[in-house]
Amino acid sequence: METSPTPAGRAMHSRTAPGRSAQQADGFLGALYERHGSVLLGFAARLLDGDWHRAEDIVQEVAFRAWQRADDLDPTTNALRPWLFTVVRNLVIDVHRSRKARPLEADAADIPPSSVPDGVDRTLTRQVVVAAMRELAPCHREVLVHVYYMGRSLPQTAKLLGVPPGTVKSRMYHATRALREGLNSRGLTAA
Repeated sequence: METSPTPAGRAMHSRTAPGRSAQQADGFLGALYERHGSVLLGFAARLLDGDWHRAEDIVQEVAFRAWQRADDLDPTTNALRPWLFTVVRNLVIDVHRSRKARPLEADAADIPPSSVPDGVDRTLTRQVVVAAMRELAPCHREVLVHVYYMGRSLPQTAKLLGVPPGTVKSRMYHATRALREGLNSRGLTAA
């Protein structure tokens, strides 16, 4: 009866060394996994803080390296274990070193906003403010333009519009209140 090859054996069929058949590779790997596989997997997982997927990758790499030296190794004895554990340990160290050597991966939430102003925020804010100002009563909009955009004082604005300063002050109060509500309804918080 023919046995099905191990996962590592299937991966290595295409890389069978000269002089070894696929059946010999399956026999070697089958014996290796049967005798040492679960112990190596547990050891690798402990070294990798419980990362079983990475541990499986490590064990598969160990099996490949053992298979490359199959002429010198006997997978059916425990004498091979110290070498296997050393290879696992060295591969795990390589994994840790490679993680430290490359920059950390960042999520989009971890990336700080650009410190270079690009004008997009200013343009969008301006459009929202202009749309909210269009909804104001003309007398309220006029007072806001004179005081905030032209930089005039309340008495100067009152003189230019021909109304008492108290009226300008009242219009300013109602205009800023209406503008704040208009901006809040558009999702822009006014200070």
